[in-house]
Amino acid sequence: MFGKIIKSFLFSAFVFAAYSSAQTVTNKPFYIGETLVYEGKFSKIIPGIAIADLTFSVTKADDKKNFLIKSEAKSKGSLLKLFRYSFSQQINSTVDGEDFRVLKTVKRDEQKKRVRDSEAVFDYQENRVTYVETDPTEPMRPPRRIASEIREKTHDMVSGIYALRLLPLAVGASFEIYVSDSGLIYKIPVRITARERQKSIFGKVWCFRVEPEVFGTNRLIEKEGSITIWITDDARRLPVRAQINSDIGRVEVKLQSATGLK
Repeated sequence: MFGKIIKSFLFSAFVFAAYSSAQTVTNKPFYIGETLVYEGKFSKIIPGIAIADLTFSVTKADDKKNFLIKSEAKSKGSLLKLFRYSFSQQINSTVDGEDFRVLKTVKRDEQKKRVRDSEAVFDYQENRVTYVETDPTEPMRPPRRIASEIREKTHDMVSGIYALRLLPLAVGASFEIYVSDSGLIYKIPVRITARERQKSIFGKVWCFRVEPEVFGTNRLIEKEGSITIWITDDARRLPVRAQINSDIGRVEVKLQSATGLK
């Protein structure tokens, strides 16, 4: 259970986005070929220990019109040694090149010996997402299917970070966001609460402090806790740090390397 919560935290820390009719993809702060690598560390009583690496990269989809955002999260040695738990999660998100909303999510999720493959297809004419999950280790097992109503602009747990970077962030601004995960839709308030200096691989940089409300009843994570994300106040809008607090401890996620930047 511990490892499952940590894995969810690491991905959730960077995936919350709001909508903005005034913002268009033509003003995007990232290029095709951008790759961001993060490290997650956990601490409670003992000092922070590295538990996972996360990688995000932007490419063109096969149709050349849309974006394909590839992401991967992998557990590191400390998590396996201390808690006897390992995980790997790969998510490929196809994103509309004009409206920047998710069109399809393909995921492989491995937790110890448990493996699940899934695909979510977003139909904006029918306003519906259709999610199908299968177990490749049991091909005769019936697929798990979920269908939910979606909004005109919906994101998955990867495209959201890039949509957030498209917004005109400002202290005091607030949004309501729609994130789809495993066929379900979550409405999440997001607040921009401050502008602060943060240490990063680029030195000390000014960042917006972003606070999405993802913990609680009927939220993405049904536990008590909080998440804070720091996004640079510059043309690149890079998430350089996230902090997740919960009853099991604290997770710090920091940017370790960035290539192909604007």
